[in-house]
Parts: sequence; structure tokens; C-alpha cells
Amino acid sequence: MATDPKRPAKQASAKPAVRQAATRKSAKTEGPPPLSPAEDLKAYREMLLIRRFEEKAGQMYGMGLIGGFCHLYIGQEAVVVGVLGAAREGDQIVTGYRDHGHMLACGMDAKGVMAELTGRSGGYSRGKGGSMHMFSVEKRFYGGHGIVGAQVPIGTGLAFANKYRGNDHVSFTFFGDGAANQGQVYESFNMAELWRLPVIYVIENNQYAMGTAIARASAQTNLSKRGVSFNIPGEQVDGMDVRAVRAAAIKAVEWCRSGNGPYILEMMTYRYRGHSMSDPAKYRAKEEVNKMRQEHDPIEQVRHRLLEGGMTEDDLKEIDKDIRVIVNESAEFAQSSPEPDPSELWTDVLADKDHTAVGA
Repeated sequence: MATDPKRPAKQASAKPAVRQAATRKSAKTEGPPPLSPAEDLKAYREMLLIRRFEEKAGQMYGMGLIGGFCHLYIGQEAVVVGVLGAAREGDQIVTGYRDHGHMLACGMDAKGVMAELTGRSGGYSRGKGGSMHMFSVEKRFYGGHGIVGAQVPIGTGLAFANKYRGNDHVSFTFFGDGAANQGQVYESFNMAELWRLPVIYVIENNQYAMGTAIARASAQTNLSKRGVSFNIPGEQVDGMDVRAVRAAAIKAVEWCRSGNGPYILEMMTYRYRGHSMSDPAKYRAKEEVNKMRQEHDPIEQVRHRLLEGGMTEDDLKEIDKDIRVIVNESAEFAQSSPEPDPSELWTDVLADKDHTAVGA
């Protein structure tokens, strides 16, 4: 293939770009619209529950109580809490394998989630799904998916069902910056725009995918532009600020419910831990992670606003205490719940009565 000798090679940078969008917009706006004190408090509780749950999950993984893969959501809490703050009854959620936070944010019980992480019968998939494959029909959570990008056509299909049935529900389809380069993503974009499907594609850009800085893996690092060739509008959002996330989600939801088709939200966020529990994350400096924690932590931002609004340190300590009780109870439930009965091997599987798989 011929190359253009006049075009200089692109120099990849491993520096995070979480604040790029916010910086560009600061000259035009005064920041995201504020949340009410009650909304701030609700967001604080929800994000803190996710943070404490994930910390406990990491601890239990280290103790050997959770096996297989375990991808923690620590640092990205504002994305799902802010996005689902714009959802309403009937809307659907689907995501990838970094999914525990999404489950908790949509109202799934912490005990059932933790029990599934430990492979116990009290889990949402009765111990057969583990960290990456939990579902809740009641909460309209259609799973975390282990195949990179696989949830995007599924979320698009959910939106097609909404369109077909004539309701005004919206499909919230979450995926990461690594999945943004998958082919099925663009097939889904094309179909969604052609049929004006009510789907919001939430790209959680935590800068590193599995461990490669986005500038080293993506020719176009502004992922909100990935829908341009399909005429899908997109927006970059400060994914570390729950106010900005919620405001952008409300705008996107209104677009979808009005019959305008899909919308892309690129959430500029950051994960504090490695890609999974087995990843030491040596591809980035500790100073970089510490800087993000100290200057942009999504929970600390809300905490400061609550204190400025009149709450005391003792009030917040009491909230943290309540959250820790919920998390500790979920861990106790998970460890005391029995392992699945061997007969569960044959449930939820299409098979003949003699246990011969159909089509085999």
C-alpha cells in the first residue's frame, strides 16, 4: 500500500485526556448545571456504594473467594450514575465486562451481585455467570458481556424492539474506548441511524482500553466523532463530574424519545485500578493515577459540594457507615450462600429431555 511521504508520522502520547472536552468548553460555558442538594446526596450515595462494593470485591478476589476475571469500576462511578439519572422505568441497560457498577446503579441488589461474583446459587445467574455475565429482567439489565463490543448490537436490537413496539423507551448501551474500534459497532451505528432507533451509545473512554493508551490504538481519538459518517450526533463529556454526565444524558434522552434516532456520548473518564484484577497497570505512572484521584475524583467532588451545602463530616461518615454495612452484608451473604447444585448445568440451556444439545 502506498504511503504519503509528506505526511509526518503521528506521535502517540500516553497522557490522559480526561479534561480535554471540559477545557475546550470552559471558555463558552460556566460549567455544568448544578444538581439540587437532594440530587447531589442521591448521587453521592450511589457512587459511594459502587466504590465500596468494588473495593470489597477486590479484597475478596485477593482472598481467592472470587475466581476468573474481575474488572473493577473504581474511578468511573460518575458515568453510570449520571447517565441513569436521566433514565426512567422501562429503559434498558447493557454493557461490557466492567459491569458491577451498572448493576448497582440500576437497582440490582448488592447481595445478589456479590453472590454471583463468588459463583454461588444466591447470585443473579444462580452462580453460573460470574463477574461478566449477570442479568436482571426485572431491572431491564441485559448483561455484562465478555466479548469486546458484543453488547453494542444487542443494545441496538433492544432499541429496535422499542421502535417496533411503538413505546418511547431508550436503550443505554455502554462500551469502552477499546471496543470503539470493533467492526460490529459501526454496523450497529449504520442500522440505528437508518431506522432512527432510540439508543444512546455511551463510550466510557478511560484512556487505556486493556492497557494501551488511546493515542497508540486509535487514529481518531475523539470518539464522539465516530458517528459522523452515519450522521449520528456526538458529544464529549467530563465523565468525572456527575453533573456534566447527567446533563448530557438528559439531552441525549430527549433526542431519542423525540424520534430523532441514536446519540453518542463519549465520557472522558479514568479507572484507578488495572484493566482487571490480574493487571498491575505498569503502563502508566503512579503520579498520573494519584493526580486524577486528588484533582478529579467523582465522589470527592460531590462530597465537597455537600459540605459546602451544610452537611457535616459526621453526616458523611454516617452515610459511609451505612454503605459499608450493605457491602459487608453482601459479602457475608455471598460466602454463606451454597454453591450451585450440579443439576443447574442443565438449566437455562436449550436441550432435549435426554440432555443431548439440540442440533448436536
